[in-house]
Amino acid sequence: MPELPEVETVLRGLAPSMEGAVITRAAVNRPDLRWPFPEGMAGRLTGKRVLQMRRRSKYILADLDSGETLLIHLGMSGRMTVSGDPLGRFVHSHPAAEKHDHVVLDIDNGARVTFNDPRRFGAMDLLPTEGAEAHPLLAQIGPEPLGNSFDGPYLADRLKTRRSPIKTALLDQHVVAGLGNIYVCETLYRARISPARRCDRIATSRLVALAPIIRQVLLDAIEAGGSSLKDFRQASGELGYFQHSFDVYGREGEPCRSEGCDATIRRLVQSGRSSFYCPQCQR
Repeated sequence: MPELPEVETVLRGLAPSMEGAVITRAAVNRPDLRWPFPEGMAGRLTGKRVLQMRRRSKYILADLDSGETLLIHLGMSGRMTVSGDPLGRFVHSHPAAEKHDHVVLDIDNGARVTFNDPRRFGAMDLLPTEGAEAHPLLAQIGPEPLGNSFDGPYLADRLKTRRSPIKTALLDQHVVAGLGNIYVCETLYRARISPARRCDRIATSRLVALAPIIRQVLLDAIEAGGSSLKDFRQASGELGYFQHSFDVYGREGEPCRSEGCDATIRRLVQSGRSSFYCPQCQR
């Protein structure tokens, strides 16, 4: 499932074609994805101007001049791509329709935004822009790791008394928004903390130091266009490239990249997810 860097990458690809533009035609080609589309979604989108594109955790939000906000979640295999872009960023014209093109938005500047989702685990909803943060999917999410409200003292305060493994705690969306398995593994490697270590057994100073490491890992991934392991594509249709920079994720049995370390990367399963780590560097 796309994590924060992938969603941010898609958002940055969509915004130049959608912000300030009018959706001249919205086609909704099936009744549902993960859950049913809102009633009359095509009509509620058609003719509406997109005032702002933004992100909350792993959700893309498009604020409309109707006072509603389109909420988008990519799910496991969802892609949002732009074609016919008048800004000249993408060279491809509108492609032929594909089987899993479930929502298609034609924009008044000539662009077309297509939501394609073969596995149909993605989702869209329409909600009032005013009070959107109270939506059940958004209400309990923690601070954005790239925002001003997230820092070392906050993170240490949330984690220092928890008895759960640090890996599990960082995946808790109530603690910090948007982190997933890939970027928690990479963060803990850079922090030299074992994913199995209990939060309450980690020095407060190390918990404080985690926050800037999380931020840097995410910024590095965004700069690389996210990570493409299976389905993820940028809005241009291109792959992300951060997977070529993984230090531990998916590298079980391969040598640690730290200078002077002769260990190999190991994998353990925590709460049904694979954690990759160096047993020598991470304690």
